[in-house]
Amino acid sequence: MADIPVRVGLIGAGGNVRNRHIPGFQGAEDCEIVAVANRSIESGRAIADQFNIPRVYGNWRELLEDEEINAVCIGTWPYMHRTMTLAALDAGKHVLTEARMASTAEEARDMLQASLAHPDLVCQLTPTSTSYTIDNLLKRLIGEGFLGELLSVDFTSLQNNFADPDGPLHWRHDRALSGHNTLNIGASYESMMRWLGRGNRVFAMSKTHVPYRMDESGNRVSVTIPDHVDILYELANGAQVHMQMSATSGLNGGSHIWMFGTDGTIHVDSQRRVWAGKRGDSELTEVPNPPEGQARYRVEEQFTNAIRGLEKVDMVAFETGVHYMEWTEAVYRSAMEGRAVYLPL
Repeated sequence: MADIPVRVGLIGAGGNVRNRHIPGFQGAEDCEIVAVANRSIESGRAIADQFNIPRVYGNWRELLEDEEINAVCIGTWPYMHRTMTLAALDAGKHVLTEARMASTAEEARDMLQASLAHPDLVCQLTPTSTSYTIDNLLKRLIGEGFLGELLSVDFTSLQNNFADPDGPLHWRHDRALSGHNTLNIGASYESMMRWLGRGNRVFAMSKTHVPYRMDESGNRVSVTIPDHVDILYELANGAQVHMQMSATSGLNGGSHIWMFGTDGTIHVDSQRRVWAGKRGDSELTEVPNPPEGQARYRVEEQFTNAIRGLEKVDMVAFETGVHYMEWTEAVYRSAMEGRAVYLPL
């Protein structure tokens, strides 16, 4: 299967597709981007001209009818991911879908079931790239038992912004486009699963500090997706994890992660340097993290290799996406209903 040529069609060509996926596919072995369908035929032509893509379609369904294409990259907003993924699989195309996986956990489960019904087709989600440099180091330290028994985790992810009542409406603020996804909680949980496993019980409180924003037409519209959320969840061993995510934390001291165990402590600072110390130490010391030991971004390489039978997808399979979408929805339900929500949903 290694000689299978990969012919990719792009459905949606936003910033991440242009900055990441297109260069990644163009650098992959025996891979060619042959078509694009964007929000308009004009924007599609602009992308095609910029990146030397031979065909432009005015409609994504027309692109799926192109028999030369055997793989698609779906770069639209989450509300269309389920519809396009199911249609692409029915058309016999391998699927790379932009994160966030879907609007809701139910849509994510539909995507997973469709992928299982087409075992000959590769399905992959774009993973979070924020923790690549520390993933391998943290997995090694935790796997070797540096912490002893994990007791608690504090994970803070703060955007250095003050609340702006005149701020513009982004698609991430629009529940119709983004679904239950909130800030970067799904991406953060995806990383946490790699290090610590999945959660089983979730409590959350959230707040929308900027409840109205201006859309492209200058209209003031209501926003229901929170811009600040506090989450407490439990791991399988009973350890408690506190996560705080905020887009309204001007002049904050930086994001951080603390992991506390019976024998050791691990700290990740705002520059993603890893510090650690054991019982009896007087202070934490920085843990060497040489570049050659770090994970790297290789989404398109892994996707095309999987199509050609050279490796399996591990960053990120649809099963993982369902887990983070269920957790994301559990956060939403808990904040709305004021109760604990148990996983899986």
